[in-house]
Amino acid sequence: MQVATHPGNFHADDVFAVAVLGLARGPYDLVRTRDEQLQAAADVRVDVGGRSDPQTGDFDHHQKGGAGERANGVRFASFGLVWRHHGADLTGSAEAARAIDERLVQGVDANDTGQTVTQSLVDDLRPMTVSGVIAAMNADWDEELTPAEEDARFAEAVVLARGILEREIGGARAFQRARQLVHDAIGRAGDSRVIELERNMPWRDAVVNHAPDALFVVYPKTDGWALQAVPRTLGAFGNRKNLPVEWAGRTGADLAEVTGVHDAVFCHTAGFYASARTREGITALAARALSD
Repeated sequence: MQVATHPGNFHADDVFAVAVLGLARGPYDLVRTRDEQLQAAADVRVDVGGRSDPQTGDFDHHQKGGAGERANGVRFASFGLVWRHHGADLTGSAEAARAIDERLVQGVDANDTGQTVTQSLVDDLRPMTVSGVIAAMNADWDEELTPAEEDARFAEAVVLARGILEREIGGARAFQRARQLVHDAIGRAGDSRVIELERNMPWRDAVVNHAPDALFVVYPKTDGWALQAVPRTLGAFGNRKNLPVEWAGRTGADLAEVTGVHDAVFCHTAGFYASARTREGITALAARALSD
């Protein structure tokens, strides 16, 4: 497969698009050129060509009218176009692909299409984004590189982007596996207010959305067992039920005395997390928290 894109300064948009193609379609030869004949001869065109049609291998958004936008108004750039075509196959589901689109792809696309999707709350502070990291791999304004050296920089950026994508894809697949395990735990819970997991895993989405009675989640960890309060909504700090106020900030013997659980270890000052050395201990803490 031969992939064509533009030469000169690169952006996260074209870099990530090429990285996705490498993951989805295997080894490729890259041509960075403005020569329209060379572009046309390639199997795939990214960020060049003036067309958006995956059937012909075209993933550009610079044509008049652009290449469309998502339901939320974020316009598609080349990364988003390639991800829309290959994301579900790479992640194993449309839902997982959509999650990565929201977490990673849309920010890159918005940056490339000139849309502001974040706002600084502290003066003019602008934290580094993945688009900024990729952009920083270009030559400095007073640094002169040969075309071959520019292509080498682009290749380095693609390696970085590919690594990010591999972690995101792996995480999305792991999330899907965890969700099924959490649903199974919800189904076998003896008390619907306490969900016991086999190990710590992403549980909030499944529990918040599919276990309306759940107040606490317990699970084993490397040095004992943990108890966590279930948030009222995803992404929020408020809980359906906090741990007792008198537990907050206590540890060791102090916590054991106030809870009556001899192997209680720790309770967070915010009242959302506690730990014990054994399953029996954490079960006892959960029972006391429920009766508080």
